[in-house]
Amino acid sequence: MALLNVNPTRMELTNLKRKLVTARRGHKLLKDKRDELMRIFLDLVRENKRLRRRVEEGIIQANEHMSIARSVMSDKSLDIALMLPTQDMTLEVKEKNVMSVIIPEFDVTYKRADESDIYSYGFAFTSSDLDVAVKSLSDIMPDMIRLAEVEKSCALMADEIEKTRRRVNALEHVMIPQYEETIKFITMKLDENERSATTRLMKVKDMMLAKAYNYD
Repeated sequence: MALLNVNPTRMELTNLKRKLVTARRGHKLLKDKRDELMRIFLDLVRENKRLRRRVEEGIIQANEHMSIARSVMSDKSLDIALMLPTQDMTLEVKEKNVMSVIIPEFDVTYKRADESDIYSYGFAFTSSDLDVAVKSLSDIMPDMIRLAEVEKSCALMADEIEKTRRRVNALEHVMIPQYEETIKFITMKLDENERSATTRLMKVKDMMLAKAYNYD
């Protein structure tokens, strides 16, 4: 491990010890953040899996019934039936802060108070399979919106987890060991200098005593 390029002085030693304490505290906080992000991320992944399964099943069901409706209705009749939808939906995108990650939060409002008011046609001249297809799509719409929200949140969480992991590794394997090794080196250097200074003082003392003794 390469040492930091600093002067081996007591002031630098004090600064490095303070930085080491800060680095260890930051390392613990980042590890806690990484672990909590992973917990939230795994919960979102499991929810994403459940939602995707329901949405795919709903879309398959809607497509099957729409295919049957197309086979028994003319294209013109089908276009007229779906031309003027009675229900409108507005999607507002909000933001939520989760462990310093800004994830989207979708808020849905409907034009009509009754969310089940989804049929824009009369039932006399349309196929019942068209009703089932429209109902299937309407039923999975909340799941589709939530799925989009969860998938975007998962992507943002994954990016933040990777950034946090890199920071944790940098502190754990680079910065903290460098601080520890440099502190150890400076401490040894200062101890060595102190021993040298003590030895010199002892020699000077011996010389002064010897000189004083010769004078006597």
